[in-house]
Amino acid sequence: MRRDPGLYDYSPLPDRPKITWPDGARVAFWVAPNIEFYEFQPTVNPTRKSWPRPAPDVSGYSHRDHGNRVGLWRLMEVMDECGVRGSVSLNVAVCEHHPEIIKACADRGWEFFSHGVYNTRYTYGMTEDDERALIKDVQKTIKNHTGQEVAGWLSPALTNTEITMDLLAEAGLKYTCDLFHDDQPQPVKVRNGRLISVPYSLEMNDFTVLYMWGRSARQYVDILKAQFDQLFEEGAASGQVMCIPLHPYLIGQPHRIGPFAELLDYICRHDKVWLATGREIADWYYEHHFDDVSAHLQSLKGN
Repeated sequence: MRRDPGLYDYSPLPDRPKITWPDGARVAFWVAPNIEFYEFQPTVNPTRKSWPRPAPDVSGYSHRDHGNRVGLWRLMEVMDECGVRGSVSLNVAVCEHHPEIIKACADRGWEFFSHGVYNTRYTYGMTEDDERALIKDVQKTIKNHTGQEVAGWLSPALTNTEITMDLLAEAGLKYTCDLFHDDQPQPVKVRNGRLISVPYSLEMNDFTVLYMWGRSARQYVDILKAQFDQLFEEGAASGQVMCIPLHPYLIGQPHRIGPFAELLDYICRHDKVWLATGREIADWYYEHHFDDVSAHLQSLKGN
């Protein structure tokens, strides 16, 4: 029986090599809007239901459709005001269904990373060849529609196989968001090549706080502010990462967007905050810290 997934080594925070960010920033701050497409009546996956209610779930589909029609455009406006670029967790089917969205994000200089094809198609039960083909298809689609090489990966609906990380590294991706184990980037164990995790928080995710926990927009902002304040304090000793994963159909509702805009303004008024994308965080870490951290982790095995 396996004790753990075997994807990363244990490394206690106080004993790690120091992480630095550009211009002495304490926190690398990035925002990850999940721009998704949900099929109305998807093919049934035997492992997991796509919709919580019996199909056809008209209300569930239309609620999520609000994000692409309305909520995202509100979110773009408040992010523009603070100079925050998005790192888009993209269901690549949006490229075909809503090219207007892709153009609006690209025109803003936003990053696109992969969130699968549809959020109603899972990797559970895929063969290695099927999953490899999925990754290649996503890379090709994003390249064709945006000109960007895909650097990051968040599995569709957070579904993985035991070899997902190996296949990401094989395909040349730089980072995964599927691991929620740390507040700093960390090397991921893969059979060939290299891959890192870039922190992407379930705790700060609007789906978790607003939908699952049922908190108000003001309570959500208080949670985000507390997260930032703590990481900013700790970042004086070693750089931290704060990610806010968002779903436009939730945060883009009229009663929520105002408090969220205030939170962005609060964060962006701080000095020593790097307004980054996921790709930029990964690139900086590889150039400045990957080798040192990997050597430190290896040294721990000898103790």
